[in-house]
Amino acid sequence: MKEKKCGVVSVASEEEEEVSEDCVSEDGVFIEIKKLQKNSRRIRSKISINASLDTVWKILTDYEKLADFIPSLAVSKLIDKKDNFARLYQIGQQNLAFGLKFNAKAILDCYERDLQTFTSGKKRDIEFKMMEGDFQCFEGKWSIEQFTKPKTEDSLGQEYETTLSYLVDVKPKTWLPVHLIEGRICKEIKSNLTCIREEAKKRIGDALQDQ
Repeated sequence: MKEKKCGVVSVASEEEEEVSEDCVSEDGVFIEIKKLQKNSRRIRSKISINASLDTVWKILTDYEKLADFIPSLAVSKLIDKKDNFARLYQIGQQNLAFGLKFNAKAILDCYERDLQTFTSGKKRDIEFKMMEGDFQCFEGKWSIEQFTKPKTEDSLGQEYETTLSYLVDVKPKTWLPVHLIEGRICKEIKSNLTCIREEAKKRIGDALQDQ
């Protein structure tokens, strides 16, 4: 069975209709789609990763190596980097029918927010916004949250759990209806999250071998 949970909720208003569709796949990736204004969508997604916040943060901010393990990312080039700011040039690539490929190019400004600490754990965000590219709007954020697990007599191994969330508002060019590409974008987001989880697992394994 491919999906554990899937539901659709519709709320109508005078100005717009907002549609929310959410699914949790067998890979443990949560996806939610909402209709915003005409021809735009907000997509939220989340995955649990068996790694520390610091490990996931290092993966996300190693910008030029993202294309090494994310299949849909053909190019990820660092144009500028200073303090908690990075400007990237990226090309996303998808295989279509009949051997065709769909490429989306973008220059993204990324803002690395400071670490926030709470009683229950800690959190850190990367906010991004497309400055130039093949969409009218493409902006959102990555959020990494590490929660401290309550200690028990039976607790073994790590004493925390980490969640990686991704939110994006996307609006394609006027000639391209968003409903034609939202499925492809969701599939790409799911793939990106699972690839980051696998990269974290790989890096932890490599670190243990080096000890």
